[in-house]
Amino acid sequence: MLSSRVSRLIARRAVLFGLLIGPLFGAYASGELRLNSAPQKSGQVDSILVLKKDHVMELLSRGKVVRTYKVALGRGGLEPKQREGDGRTPEGHYVIDAKYEHSAYHKALHVSYPDAEDRRRAATLGVPPGGAIMIHGLPNGRGWIGAGQHLYDWTLGCIAVTNEEIDDVWNLVPVGTSVEIRP
Repeated sequence: MLSSRVSRLIARRAVLFGLLIGPLFGAYASGELRLNSAPQKSGQVDSILVLKKDHVMELLSRGKVVRTYKVALGRGGLEPKQREGDGRTPEGHYVIDAKYEHSAYHKALHVSYPDAEDRRRAATLGVPPGGAIMIHGLPNGRGWIGAGQHLYDWTLGCIAVTNEEIDDVWNLVPVGTSVEIRP
């Protein structure tokens, strides 16, 4: 009698395990779930690559991708930022020059836009280049949006991830990290 109870208990647990783990394995096998063996200590990421067309941000360490995030960009379209207020995300080479733990967003990392070329281009157009480009989480009080935030471009030219993702980025990316934003 005891052995049949144990057998049923083991069978139930196996079914439960399959129900819980099966979908995760299927998502992993299909590429929908990406598992990273990434560094866990702050400062081990040495560069950030943003691929605007793909709406992807990659954190790299010594040239190897250690984290990948789906992102929302500026609502002004995929063209490069030209001037203040155009709602576009810039393109070029920048650096993370500050971190803001208390901002209008969960957390934010400031990107060093505009650089000298951005200022020159804006000057030839006779417009201000703009600024305050960040990699940030969701607006304060809106964390419930979660991963749905990347379904459309909604920022004023920034790069947005979920609050959980910006916590991860915050811990891995030190001030001084290079940022490349590509079309």
